[in-house]
Amino acid sequence: MTYSRREFLALTGAAAGLGFPRAGGASGTAWSLLAREANLQLLPEGYPKTRVWAYDGTIPGNEIRIPQGSRVRKQLVNELTEGTSVHWHGIRIDNTMDGVSGITQDAVPPGATFDYDFAVPDAGTYWYHAHNRSFEQVGRGLSGALIVEEPRSPDVDADHVLLLDDWLIDPETGRLAENFGQPMQMSHGGRTGNYVTTNGTYDLTLGARQNERLRLRLINASNARIFALGIQGLSGWTVALDGMPLPTPQPVEDVFFLGPAQRADLFVDVTAQPGETARILRIDRDEAIPQVSFSVTGQGAKVQRSAPAPLPSNPRMAPPDLGSATPIKLVMAGGAMGRMNSAVLNGERKTFRELAQAGYFWSLNDVANIPDTPLATFSVGEPVRMNLTNDTVFPHAMHLHGMHFRAVSDKQMGPMRDTLLIAAGETREVAFIADNPGKWLFHCHMLEHAASGMTTWINVT
Repeated sequence: MTYSRREFLALTGAAAGLGFPRAGGASGTAWSLLAREANLQLLPEGYPKTRVWAYDGTIPGNEIRIPQGSRVRKQLVNELTEGTSVHWHGIRIDNTMDGVSGITQDAVPPGATFDYDFAVPDAGTYWYHAHNRSFEQVGRGLSGALIVEEPRSPDVDADHVLLLDDWLIDPETGRLAENFGQPMQMSHGGRTGNYVTTNGTYDLTLGARQNERLRLRLINASNARIFALGIQGLSGWTVALDGMPLPTPQPVEDVFFLGPAQRADLFVDVTAQPGETARILRIDRDEAIPQVSFSVTGQGAKVQRSAPAPLPSNPRMAPPDLGSATPIKLVMAGGAMGRMNSAVLNGERKTFRELAQAGYFWSLNDVANIPDTPLATFSVGEPVRMNLTNDTVFPHAMHLHGMHFRAVSDKQMGPMRDTLLIAAGETREVAFIADNPGKWLFHCHMLEHAASGMTTWINVT
């Protein structure tokens, strides 16, 4: 899809050679997930190390890769100084395993453990991250990739997981900026770093050969950055979004966007000549910056392959019946330069000044922070249409736990997603089938926005 400069600015808010270490194995294998502090070389060699919070002492956390239909069994061991939990982002999971502190479980105290055990019904690219004080714990490094493999491997020569992140860091000391929760970050676009990495390194370079076909699993693990990406020396197709396969692979023609928490699976063919470098480019202030490089050495095949076939469908991908769907509305308000004069906090109406003094700058349907009562209650199997209005001057990445939805435009439904970018002033509609029982969070995945008001939940009974 091609975007105009105006659309690019609206979505990004511009106006204002190592792979993953793997862990896991066959269904039923158990292993621990240790959340602790670690000193790691995030900055280039010669610069100081950085004190981070990490799963198993690595940035990102060890990749979990398992077959579709098997189980994840992980014991979280908390060696941090505060409570934490793990959310398995994008998995249509049993509600008790969703890992949301205060909703589906209590935060795991320092020195304690919690056993996660759940089935993974869908193949695709997912990830896991902390879900207690996420704006700080994810910002300090608590995230990793969760890959669920199709029963039959697709026709690719290599499969690369690329977890994109950014860090607000002092290059002189190597320290992360300790201003988590700073009002400017909370009330504006969120915490955006000054140092961008892929798989924990700023200059990730992988090997490739001309005419090889690569599967690139892109994950945006940043707190708030919207990545605008392009490809060079590669031709490719988007084959899945947020883990869910597209019915027809879509050519990558120009800039494409990856909002916080979103994922995209690309099949790309290496078109660069041997001795050249192919790249994934990050478009930042009209400058194309290499995000990932592929050093092309030799030739993998004499000719390029034809367009790829679609990935196999996941279960329960049938679209909802719009005609019988229950309509609900959600209005996002607040933030700097917004028009929110007041909102309800803990059952009491507060002025914007009072909300800001309490650390809240945003509201969903006139309520700041997560309410005691759900946004809506649905019966299992009930189709839903949700109208989303962004009445703020910032973009938001709205994420639904436990289920996927489809954007609706002119009665046409788009691909299944779990996180949707909504530009400033924009109104979007999504539809889904409420087919997973439990209490499910719905929030902005600009994590500072979620922490300061943009969090609600739905109940499926």
